Amino acid sequence: MISVEGVTKRFGPLVAVDNVSFEVDRGEVVGFLGPNGAGKTTTMRLLTGTLQPDAGRVLFEGTPIGDDLTAAKSRVGYLPEANPLYEEMLVCEYLEFVGALRGLEPAAARSGISDAVDETGLDDVFYRPISELSKGYRQRTGMAAAILHRPEILVLDEPTEGLDPNQRVEIRRLVNALGSERTVLLSTHVMQEVEATCSRLLIITRGSIAADGTVAELMDAQKGISHYTVEVEGEGALEALTALPGIAGHSSESREGRSRIRLEAGGETELRPLIFNLAKERDWVLWELRRERATLEQIFRELTTSGITVGADAAAPVDGDDEPPAGILAEEEARS
Repeated sequence: MISVEGVTKRFGPLVAVDNVSFEVDRGEVVGFLGPNGAGKTTTMRLLTGTLQPDAGRVLFEGTPIGDDLTAAKSRVGYLPEANPLYEEMLVCEYLEFVGALRGLEPAAARSGISDAVDETGLDDVFYRPISELSKGYRQRTGMAAAILHRPEILVLDEPTEGLDPNQRVEIRRLVNALGSERTVLLSTHVMQEVEATCSRLLIITRGSIAADGTVAELMDAQKGISHYTVEVEGEGALEALTALPGIAGHSSESREGRSRIRLEAGGETELRPLIFNLAKERDWVLWELRRERATLEQIFRELTTSGITVGADAAAPVDGDDEPPAGILAEEEARS
């Protein structure tokens, strides 16, 4: 459905996206993850046709979107992180306005709005001013605006940002429902949402793809790495523990006369018996000893701080932030 081929985007000396390539199949819900400044938002703007690449191309079903931007944009629904709403309008007025901007005929607009309201659960607030809506209902209104023209592709940039836990669950359910009939690209920092909604992950860092695969595949790639947390009271604990076989890294802190040490170990050796025996031999007081299963958050941190590539060929990392200067962005958007 979507093919990104060697796409690069620069803003003056800043390389925001560097030779990025990936594909998204029809019907997939893909999580698009990365730290702040990694290139996520710029990539999403390239997919929606708001920005044009300096090199490479974006294709929908094999056709470059640059061949007919108007047609390509009609196939995409986009909810940006800063959900743009006119607060003085009623929900119904705003959706009618969006339908007019989309160039929909009155009958098609009414039908699209009706379906979008049903899908997003806006019936109870349809005639209320947007200024009176909760953050959750504002996000639903933004999603309704993004889907009322019945797009095949839905691009959601941080759709649950600023929501409380209950609202997050509601939006998560909504994304799952919307993804049953559309190709969805979802940017988020909330790992629970990724695991609950996404069939596949793309992780971007410093403008390049660092990982591409399912959650299970990324977990499997980290099977050789174990993490241990040890809280101990006694002399020489840090030196003794970091000398154990397979230790690849560590961090430590001291509090109330105890040392809390986190160990990263490679290989298949189980270190808990060795640590327990050390504590007995050296007469340490062992307050805590546990082995941690790798989590998606840990994998994300390792991939986005170490430069490791999993399931994709990453280009050389670049420095810079995802968000270009406002003047440059305004010029690019006006040109598109």
